[in-house]
Amino acid sequence: MNIHSSSTVAVSAVLVGDVRIGQNSRILHGAILDAGDGTITIGDYVTVMELAVLRATRRFPLTIGGHCIIGPHASITGATIDDEVFVATNASVFPGAKLGRGSEVRINGVVQLRSVLAPGDTVPIGWVAVGDPASILPPGSHDEIDAIQRPLDFPGFVFGVDRSAPDAMIQLTERYSRSLASSNPRED
Repeated sequence: MNIHSSSTVAVSAVLVGDVRIGQNSRILHGAILDAGDGTITIGDYVTVMELAVLRATRRFPLTIGGHCIIGPHASITGATIDDEVFVATNASVFPGAKLGRGSEVRINGVVQLRSVLAPGDTVPIGWVAVGDPASILPPGSHDEIDAIQRPLDFPGFVFGVDRSAPDAMIQLTERYSRSLASSNPRED
């Protein structure tokens, strides 16, 4: 862990593993920054608000540039977030996603895995960004979202599991369980 002396971490925040925090950043109450077997890098003047969950793995490090705000209850895993980005309350950003400088993901917005949000783009409240470059679609567009999302291959990209395998969910959950066990050993 490497936290700049000018930054503050609330006593109820949880930091696990290789977490690096730049100057004048604030990690608020209940936030969880879990680097697992990877790295989380937080830039200067970043605020991670209450109950946000930030995760990384060796394969999917998480980098957040400077002058960003991560809203309460946001969930971000293994993404690259450029400078001056706003990720609002309850927004989700998935592995391999890239958010360009000055972009915004508003309340309940989603940036799907491997999706690239251009600099200055906005994902409106409750909308979904999917693809590279990202198409930004309203939540009622399930078939259109699925048509773009399916080839991005969440189970294959994240877990190395063939979606069409009859035991795909069994393989996926067992791999995930092993991965979490190795990066979060018991503390008896």
